[in-house]
Amino acid sequence: MPGRYQFTKSSPCGVSRRELADWHFRAGAIHRLIPPWEKITVVREAAPLVDGARAEIEIRKGPIRTTLIALHQEVVPGEQFVDTQESGPFGSWRHLHRFASADGGSLLEDRISYDPPLGFLGRLGQGVFHRELERQFAFRHARTMEDLRRHAEMDARFGAARLRVGVTGASGLVGRQVCAFLSTGGHDVVRFVRGKARGADERLWNPQDPEHGVDPASVEDLDVVIHLAGEGIADGRWSEARKRSIRESRTRGTAAIARAIAAARTKPKAFVSASAIGFYGNRGDEWVDERSAPGTGYLADVVTAWEDATVAAREAGVRTVHARLGVVLSAAGGALAKMRFPFLIGAGGPVGSGRQGMSWISLDDVVAALVFAARNDAIRGAVNLVAPTALPQRDFARALGQVLRRPAFAPLPAPIVRLLFGEMGDRLLLDGAFVRPTVLEREGFRFTHATLESALRLELGLLRRDTGSAHATREVTR
Repeated sequence: MPGRYQFTKSSPCGVSRRELADWHFRAGAIHRLIPPWEKITVVREAAPLVDGARAEIEIRKGPIRTTLIALHQEVVPGEQFVDTQESGPFGSWRHLHRFASADGGSLLEDRISYDPPLGFLGRLGQGVFHRELERQFAFRHARTMEDLRRHAEMDARFGAARLRVGVTGASGLVGRQVCAFLSTGGHDVVRFVRGKARGADERLWNPQDPEHGVDPASVEDLDVVIHLAGEGIADGRWSEARKRSIRESRTRGTAAIARAIAAARTKPKAFVSASAIGFYGNRGDEWVDERSAPGTGYLADVVTAWEDATVAAREAGVRTVHARLGVVLSAAGGALAKMRFPFLIGAGGPVGSGRQGMSWISLDDVVAALVFAARNDAIRGAVNLVAPTALPQRDFARALGQVLRRPAFAPLPAPIVRLLFGEMGDRLLLDGAFVRPTVLEREGFRFTHATLESALRLELGLLRRDTGSAHATREVTR
């Protein structure tokens, strides 16, 4: 029985219907489509996507946690599929994903028939629920179209050969999206995991054992290794033991992968190892790029040791890239997720002097840049993964406040930062550097989000209504 409410959104795409459909049918698509501001966890993916496949999704709204089981039916490869709520929070839910041919490419169409949660109370709040659907599907269509454009650009430049890519840190904020971006683009992904491998696409490693943590045979069928594993530096106040753990989580795991690559009989063509712009230290008003000397202090020392740990792979002749990540912006985690609530309640603003450099990059651009570096034979050594528009922290705060329509003048003085966070606050909040992505710009990398407002609007689900030609409609049946 159809739901009481209908929602439709369609967007023209500049690729063929087959390319559009294939993207949605491949593993990982659901991870690319989940809005980052939502607390949604994919417990089980419907892969392969065939009639009778089920996806299990955990949804959290404040203190409420619920599970949605979606049954996939009416699957026609290259054309459409339907997911229907088998159990979950909605009164009913039926979602038709349709892919049609159109002049100049294809048409992506989502048609949803549903009854909202909470029965009569849900129907009273239907207007709010409908606006949230518009917000979510604006994000979904924008990311889908940009991913397809990215893959087309890279295939045109580097060739359309299917790659086999090994990824460490695959469950992290960046790693999960790198894996999903690769797999939806038609590449094979192998995840390095600790504990027990659950299939042919997972392999064991021990990042605490730099000598024997990775079996060289486990990298011999890989074209590229993207190494992203490492303990979060902002997960807790720094003690001497924690600082040692942060360093070792980077150097030991990197050395383990590098030595396995060097010992492999057939070696991967490229090793892209995560690094950080902490390499440059606190540089005041100075602009730096990949040619600049390292800074001083704990973070600069850690990053230098981290990059040095790749030596075995470099000396074995494998093209090695040090991907120096800036502040990655995602509403799903990291700095932006932490800042969002204080700004929403009007408590955001400059930290310390506010003059320290904030070198940021959107999550989508960092994912694309990692794959770009992996596929581009001209890139080796250091490459800064930052947007071309670094800015002072106070200007970052002002831009975030404007996007959220909140004031951004509540200061967080340096003494309070040091009292609350100790040395970690000094290094992560009060220090800064203005970093340029010189290598990416030289190689012609296209930033989807070259401006901060563009990145914030996508991640926070605040895209302008007049962007693009997609449309949404609502029809209510009684």
